[in-house]
Amino acid sequence: MKKTLPGSLLAGLLCCAAPALAQHRILGFTDTAATRQLAWEDRFDQQLSAEHIGANIREFSAFPHHMGSARGKAVAENIREQFKSYGWDASIETFQVLFSTPKSRVLELVGSSTYKASLKEPALPADATSGQEGQLPTYNCWSADGDVTGQLVYVNYGLPDDYEWLDRKGISVKGKIVIARYGKAWRGIKPKVAQEHGAIGCIIYADPFDDGYYQGDVYPKGPFKNENGVQRGSVMDFVVYPGDPLTPNVGATAHAKRLDRTQAPNLLKIPVLPISYKDAQPLLAALEGPVVPAAWRGALPVTYHVGGNGARVHLALAFDWGLKPAYDVIATFKSAQYPDEWVVRGNHHDAWVNGASDPVSGLSVMMEEAKAIGELAKQGYRPARTLVYCAWDGEEPGLLGSTEWVETHGAELQQKAVAYVNTDNNGRGFFEAAGSHALQPMVNEVMKGISDPETRVSLWERARAKEVVDAASAKAKKELLETSTLKIGALGSGSDYSPFLQHAGIPSLNLGFGGEDAGGEYHSIYDSYDDFVRFKDPGFQYQRALAQAAGHITLRIADAVSVPFDFRALYKTISAYLDDLMSATEAQRTNTEVENKIINAGDYALALNPRDSMQAPPVRAEVPYVDFAPLQNALVALQKAADAVAAKQATGAGDAAFNEGLYRAEQQLLVVDGLPKRAWFKHTIYAPGYYTGYGVKTLPGVREAIEQRQWKEAEQQVAVAAAAVNKLAAHLQALAK
Repeated sequence: MKKTLPGSLLAGLLCCAAPALAQHRILGFTDTAATRQLAWEDRFDQQLSAEHIGANIREFSAFPHHMGSARGKAVAENIREQFKSYGWDASIETFQVLFSTPKSRVLELVGSSTYKASLKEPALPADATSGQEGQLPTYNCWSADGDVTGQLVYVNYGLPDDYEWLDRKGISVKGKIVIARYGKAWRGIKPKVAQEHGAIGCIIYADPFDDGYYQGDVYPKGPFKNENGVQRGSVMDFVVYPGDPLTPNVGATAHAKRLDRTQAPNLLKIPVLPISYKDAQPLLAALEGPVVPAAWRGALPVTYHVGGNGARVHLALAFDWGLKPAYDVIATFKSAQYPDEWVVRGNHHDAWVNGASDPVSGLSVMMEEAKAIGELAKQGYRPARTLVYCAWDGEEPGLLGSTEWVETHGAELQQKAVAYVNTDNNGRGFFEAAGSHALQPMVNEVMKGISDPETRVSLWERARAKEVVDAASAKAKKELLETSTLKIGALGSGSDYSPFLQHAGIPSLNLGFGGEDAGGEYHSIYDSYDDFVRFKDPGFQYQRALAQAAGHITLRIADAVSVPFDFRALYKTISAYLDDLMSATEAQRTNTEVENKIINAGDYALALNPRDSMQAPPVRAEVPYVDFAPLQNALVALQKAADAVAAKQATGAGDAAFNEGLYRAEQQLLVVDGLPKRAWFKHTIYAPGYYTGYGVKTLPGVREAIEQRQWKEAEQQVAVAAAAVNKLAAHLQALAK
């Protein structure tokens, strides 16, 4: 499992690296305050114990504890009591949310060849918890009930481009059942697109090419998915809205007004089931029809055919659709100086089964931070701003606990929340951060002050070394070697930051380590303590490192004289997004012109294998000119405003009104009517993609309109985004004055 950069290159990149623990200037602090802050952070680090984090991982993952289960409630109560023992005020806030669990599941091949899928993950002697009672069966939450029989069609990853290929082959999935492999996009996109094309059912499996023996030894010998492993997971269309499907935009309290389930726009209408690659192989082997192209072929020992005739399957699923309690644990450490300015920190506690990696690794890190802060309090520490630590329930089914809490307390959060810091599953490898780009310089500072557990260089230097090695060109490598700032990523969705950032406009970060912890345990019964200590982070050193990083970031935001936002970084980021979007639009125009010339000349068949009977695609309408000037002009205004605010921050300004203006600035990027087709998502810069799910779309209203060739909508969304950026610029100019 140990993956390292080439030795000589890594040594050269890191020869002069050392954590900047002796620095005296940090963003948002005077020199005196910085010295005091770094001393407290050093004491914070001394309280962190890798062994204690490991003990908590073992305790929290000892039994299955999905949302709505007795064990789930017990874990929440355990967390609450731990917070109290550390000196925090802690309570449980309960919401009543819809949650589907399976009553019956049947999948069988019918006709001349027959096979009945086992739909079960067996216990393993090497995994002590894999045979426990109380495990949720293998299923996709939010699948529709259904009893359907139809011809089976293999659709590769089940994404829009795959259906375009099928259309050109003259193969329809209407009235049929599709089988797609996990990968390339979030699982819920696969049945969504299948439903849009008229399929009556969807089966999802993990091909060993992507997640299994093709990647390495399988569990328990190695970390990769064995033939019986199955990835459970939600297929809610959360890119429309996450949270309780019955209470969009309002908290799912006991007396909340609820939609009829059949009217919930983020729920599917077709049955969906995940299966192992052992159960998938007989189904794929029975398919006939054209052989798929090379890019569609997996690693099972069968010839991959499209199907669509011959092989038929019977899929029958029934679910319990009751309301279940979601237990959010909310712990506060109140400040005397600015009690109504909150720094919110969160990680979910519910798991599909035992969840040692997802979410217990990140949860145990967060609890270690809380313990350390409690110890600092005994030494006289008090944060300048109130800390609010949250353990969310119901993240796995669709961000239920966090979304309902944000929807319930939205107005108060928009007034008081300075930032939200999220973690989730965590492994070993390279530090990764994504989120609001005004926080990017502060994140870089923290990364430079913490050592990587394995290499003993700073997190910043190791992350840069990886980026240099992975860079696509010599020019890109050179630019990285000369940079003093690493870019953080943009947030799509997939964890509890989404309601904070994309619905409420609260600056957010998502943090974790990864890259040297690959494996196939995700959402299976094998996401266990035994798997974690062998393949994820033996010794729990990267768990402790995450506690350092997330803890330092949280404390920096909490204690800064001037909250550490640098809107010059946000300006540069949005400008880069616009440049990328303009280039992509021009490339789309050129590609359309070239394609149309080939089709009109009748030369399309020459580009294909002579044996391929694929039809030429229809001629596409030309890509018109898109006027990006309003957004370009808005960015000029933002640059001036960001510079003005930075100049004022440099003078040491840090009164409460100025700080409130800084942390509420991100809210100016929200739009009241939300994004097209999904009003719940209100952020004009970051959103999950409508057809990518977890994957982010930047400048989403404009970008997705262009990708979907909705030119009138693209012009409208340019104006919407420009208005939001102008609003932010005006807000910052007012602050600077």
